[in-house]
Amino acid sequence: MSMIKSSPDPVDIHVGARVRLRRTLLGMSQEKLGKALGLTFQQVQKYERGANRIGSSRLFQLSRILDVPVSFFFDEMTTDTTKKADGMAEGNKQVFEVDKLSRRETLELVRAYYKISDPSVRKKIFEMVKAVGNSAIGSDVD
Repeated sequence: MSMIKSSPDPVDIHVGARVRLRRTLLGMSQEKLGKALGLTFQQVQKYERGANRIGSSRLFQLSRILDVPVSFFFDEMTTDTTKKADGMAEGNKQVFEVDKLSRRETLELVRAYYKISDPSVRKKIFEMVKAVGNSAIGSDVD
């Protein structure tokens, strides 16, 4: 009987995506995070993809390095993700798409937004993006 998993657990994928999100928002490379953890950047990549499960002590260490509470890594986890996680249930594994918040485009946008030093300009841009986003949502409806 083989114990090799064919694809990562959805919870591990989610936690890894949250590590990547926070690391990227801080402008930290995988290599720099790896050095802080005493790991190679390839090991960090495996964590971020969910290919390697992150143990509790490592998660605590990550929370310190990335300056977030441990709960951050589980924030915004959908019930769909927890239902598909391994447990006593059987079923086929599926490949999961990483959340839109983890996309490079989103992270670059957030970083650029916070580089705007004038709070009133930042607020105006925020309001403009919200307005454009809301009008786009209305136009998508058939």
